[in-house]
Amino acid sequence: MFITQLLRFFIPRNSSDIRKRFGRFIFAINDKEESVAVKSRGELVTKTKELREVFQHEGMSDKVVIDGFSLVREAAKRTIGQRHFDEQLIGGIALAQGVVVELKTGEGKTLMATLAAYVRALSGKGVHIVTVNDYLAQRDAVWMGQLYDYLGLSVGCLVHDQAFLYDSAYTENEHPEAVKKDKDRDVRGGFKVFHEYLRPVERIEAYRADIVYGTNHEFGFDYLRDHLIYDPARCVQRGQYYVIVDEVDSILIDEARTPLIISGPDADASRIYREFSRLAPRLSRETDYTIDEKQRTLILTEAGIRRVEDLLGRPIYTENNLVLIHHLEQALRADALFQRDKHYVVKGGEVIIVDEFTGRLMQGRRYEGGLHQALEAKEGVRVQEENRTVATITIQNYFRMYEVLSGMTGTALTSAEEFHKVYGREVVAIPTHKPMIRADAPDQVYVSEKAKLKGVVGEIRKRHENGQPVLVGTISIEKNEYLSRLLDIEGIPYAILNAKQHEQEAETIAQAGKRGAVTVATNMAGRGVDIILGGNPPDNAEAEFVKSVGGLHIIGTERHESKRIDNQLRGRAGRQGDPGSSQFFVSFEDDLMRIFGSDRISIPVNTCSSTTMF
Repeated sequence: MFITQLLRFFIPRNSSDIRKRFGRFIFAINDKEESVAVKSRGELVTKTKELREVFQHEGMSDKVVIDGFSLVREAAKRTIGQRHFDEQLIGGIALAQGVVVELKTGEGKTLMATLAAYVRALSGKGVHIVTVNDYLAQRDAVWMGQLYDYLGLSVGCLVHDQAFLYDSAYTENEHPEAVKKDKDRDVRGGFKVFHEYLRPVERIEAYRADIVYGTNHEFGFDYLRDHLIYDPARCVQRGQYYVIVDEVDSILIDEARTPLIISGPDADASRIYREFSRLAPRLSRETDYTIDEKQRTLILTEAGIRRVEDLLGRPIYTENNLVLIHHLEQALRADALFQRDKHYVVKGGEVIIVDEFTGRLMQGRRYEGGLHQALEAKEGVRVQEENRTVATITIQNYFRMYEVLSGMTGTALTSAEEFHKVYGREVVAIPTHKPMIRADAPDQVYVSEKAKLKGVVGEIRKRHENGQPVLVGTISIEKNEYLSRLLDIEGIPYAILNAKQHEQEAETIAQAGKRGAVTVATNMAGRGVDIILGGNPPDNAEAEFVKSVGGLHIIGTERHESKRIDNQLRGRAGRQGDPGSSQFFVSFEDDLMRIFGSDRISIPVNTCSSTTMF
């Protein structure tokens, strides 16, 4: 059991050591490449059946991994025209053993995951692959589904209120352009979902597939619903065996304590919420209440209590009115601490939470304790009933139930200690296929936000006129749209990407590498989609021009609380040895500096002009 022992006793952290330690394994797979290449599809499917039997007796032995990886590499070459690099083979071994893998942006995490998913699926217990949104679940089920299907494995896909099975025959022979569409999928499958290959099925049937793609919410809520069913035969899931979590730091660290809740209707208190939503704006900050922005808490002053009771015409701070006090505090929090288009958006008559780490809309998620109802009253939309919890589990506790937990991301090493302490997972950084040559410039620091944005727009104009593509990252929808208005004033063409245009994010980000393109994006920045220089589908002439002017340039308009988010933005440039550059623009008026900075920062700020740059 060479491979198992290798990872059990040595988790390499130095990139230069990894190739040496895995050299014997890589040699064994490469040595089989020519012999596997001459086999027919039927022979590959037969080999899969043989490996299933070996897995049942030996588990994930060296033979299963070496032969299995050889089959997957050959299937990838025949179906999607891609060949796994040696570095992806190394990452595949680590994933299969339950390790968190750091692989830089653009190095092929999606393709790497097929190796581990295939060998683990041979167990017959089912493999779950977790993506960050429904779009990526469908894209990967179709894009990688053809690879698994070629080897005789079935693929399921879960999205909100729907389930699918990958079925190549669902389109084949039904449309004259089926062959043309299949070739188009090979080219554009990295950012476009070809729904024709997804056959709608019942959820229980999708879970019976060898490999199932879906978001953490879909898997988690299905688990909760199964535990509310009295008849085990009606449960859709068949246990938690092996899982690969994409963007594992975002899901297992940033969202770890987020509860998944199934609730039922309780009392309707919409009248009370509306009454307090009208009262909250009439109170003054500092006079009537104080705010601790770092802790995101709010406290009424003595003057504020008297003011509230005067406005209501009755005392509420008595034991019998604790419910009213709770409504008041939530109304004040909604008014003073939560901003529209930053913390939430109003869409289709609903208040939808915006994920602060990714910028994506969190459909179906609601704040607890009446806060969501307070926001609905504030925005004048229908106040939904309060709910009582029927079943709940945190993201952290759900994923700790898997027999084997693995994950992949471009930024894992900074959270290595948390992965080890909380999940018992080691982190290994896989070397890049080609050297990283991206140039990361020092931050530009301004006194005021106005001066900073002026500097950002000037930098965008300079690079745009030179033909260099620019990706600009903002931390909120509000600032995203404000910067867009500044670009409109300057006459600079751009594409905007935020949670309001979620449906178009993939195709927008896929073209961010075109000559002179300017893309303004929130933190979401189309994660999971590669930015190819010159545009997608690739154009060699355009790609060479973009490389000649420096490749993709990243501009961050503000630092995030989490360093990983900044690194993820920077990681959009410099994929697979391409040229690229990045720089952050910050000011003393940024939330991070204002809330967490020392009081001494205000001294030079107040003595400098608004246009000063350090």
